[in-house]
Amino acid sequence: MQTPLRSKDQEALLRAVRPNIVQSIRAFRVHDLQETARTLGHHFLYANLAHAQTKQDVLELIASQFTFPAHFGKNFDALYDCLTDPLHKCGPQPGFVLVLDQIPVTPKFDKEVREQLLDVFREAADYWADRKIAFRCFYSFL
Repeated sequence: MQTPLRSKDQEALLRAVRPNIVQSIRAFRVHDLQETARTLGHHFLYANLAHAQTKQDVLELIASQFTFPAHFGKNFDALYDCLTDPLHKCGPQPGFVLVLDQIPVTPKFDKEVREQLLDVFREAADYWADRKIAFRCFYSFL
């Protein structure tokens, strides 16, 4: 069993990661990212997508696990809006760490749709970069 990172190590965890990026989770552990976000005072959003098979499934899981409003439109435009506009209107934001865990690799959620999904998060990262707010999104594939 791996030991949790100490507070000093948690603060250093993201120093080597650009503040506005969408990247593979690689050697990062979800728990360490969550604790680092907490230590930095950043929002932490996590979605486990292992049971999704389609674009609709993925969007529904993200919406429920990120606690989007009930009126969420379940399309990529609505996803972008929920990642940017309402949060921006809530006042100053400290930063974001997001994890999309186990993005499906299925015939109904193929490479093109996966790239479209990640592009939405890249566009959100650009949105927050323009506002000088860190937005780091980590993902893994099932």
